Amino acid sequence: MEGLNDAALIRVAEVFKALAEPRRLKLLNVLRDGERNVSELVQLTASTQANVSKHLSVLLQAGLILREPRGTAAYYRMANASTYQLCDIVCGQLVKQAETTLALQQLLQQGQLPADGN
Repeated sequence: MEGLNDAALIRVAEVFKALAEPRRLKLLNVLRDGERNVSELVQLTASTQANVSKHLSVLLQAGLILREPRGTAAYYRMANASTYQLCDIVCGQLVKQAETTLALQQLLQQGQLPADGN
């Protein structure tokens, strides 16, 4: 983020805001396997068409996905695969934190760490 002006920081915040919704992350995860139309996304996410369309619109406005009309259907795909790298970094960090917390809890339960942290 170093060197970004205020307008660029606002744009970055918009992208993170679009990513800050579990259903949108689920849609992006489904698109990992390739492009899909709305009907496929509805089925694969066990959601309603209205809900999927609403979230696709947000992802599209944020520039995270692309839309390609074909006949009566529209197909969606990732705009940039590096978005998955960002998500994988965040998810990996959360897994590490959870593993550390679990390990500390186990040590506490085994009496190998004082309960007051000293």
